[in-house]
Amino acid sequence: MTRLLQSREVLLAAAILVLLALIAYRFPAFISPNNLASVFNDTSPLIILAIGQMIVILTKCIDLSVAANLALTGMVAALMNGAGVPIPVIVLSAVALGAALGLINGLLVWKAGIPSIVVTLGTMTIYRGVIFLMTDGKWVNAHEMTEGFKALPRHVVLGLPVMSWIAIAIIAAFAILLTRSPLGRAFYAVGGNPHAAVYAGIDVGRTQCAAFVISGALAGLTGYLWVARYAVAYVDIAGGFELDVVAACVIGGISIAGGLGTVGGAVLGAIFLGVIKNALPVIGVSPFWQMAISGTAIILAVAFNATQGRQKGRIILKRAENP
Repeated sequence: MTRLLQSREVLLAAAILVLLALIAYRFPAFISPNNLASVFNDTSPLIILAIGQMIVILTKCIDLSVAANLALTGMVAALMNGAGVPIPVIVLSAVALGAALGLINGLLVWKAGIPSIVVTLGTMTIYRGVIFLMTDGKWVNAHEMTEGFKALPRHVVLGLPVMSWIAIAIIAAFAILLTRSPLGRAFYAVGGNPHAAVYAGIDVGRTQCAAFVISGALAGLTGYLWVARYAVAYVDIAGGFELDVVAACVIGGISIAGGLGTVGGAVLGAIFLGVIKNALPVIGVSPFWQMAISGTAIILAVAFNATQGRQKGRIILKRAENP
């Protein structure tokens, strides 16, 4: 029982329930099944990106280009739709392009030895610059998109939109990948102890590169879902969203130092932020406070993680006792 209460996931789930209870005390309709399903659907892009970011962080890296990757792949998807490309080809192309952009990050970290934060800060700017060069800063609006393109993420199956089902499928798939596959164990090993991982026969650089490719592929998929759902594509789409993605991971207990975290934690961290974001207008707080709240949550979560993970020192030399 004590171990259960010390679980980060259990504490975070309890915090979400308390938050919902406080909101429901003033606005009972917020916790209606339909509204909660809507909140989960709104949070689905954040959940998908947080899972990809979590895998990167597990390997002692970070990917700050996920939102720019989303924007570029989303714009390419919108332009392909305007050119009459079939929707299945568009979705596959978005995932492939996102994976390629992630591969660029991974190769620069692996082969060039550049710190991931520097690489992804650079590519974040480059990817958005590419969007501007492609479109000359113009938007792609709803009337320029086909109905089928816009309808796929919104189509309801068994009471939930397709975008929610995609998020659920990704949660299940990556929970299995990280706990039941050699690649998943390699992610933890590389982040937990890179030197021991090398002795175990794991290629640290290659594993980190694979993490960036996965993160990029998920960002590419989210790019299509985002643009299709909101029916708009432009240079600054999802601007600053990478902060929410990192915040979701840190709040969910994924250690910035690498090697520690779970898919459940990343999902709960994303849901926690999703509830706050959807509750802000309800309680009369400006949505522009979202960035400040996310930044504060990161600082508090990192401080909490540091406190919880700090181990007491042990005496390695004892004072000789007088006979």
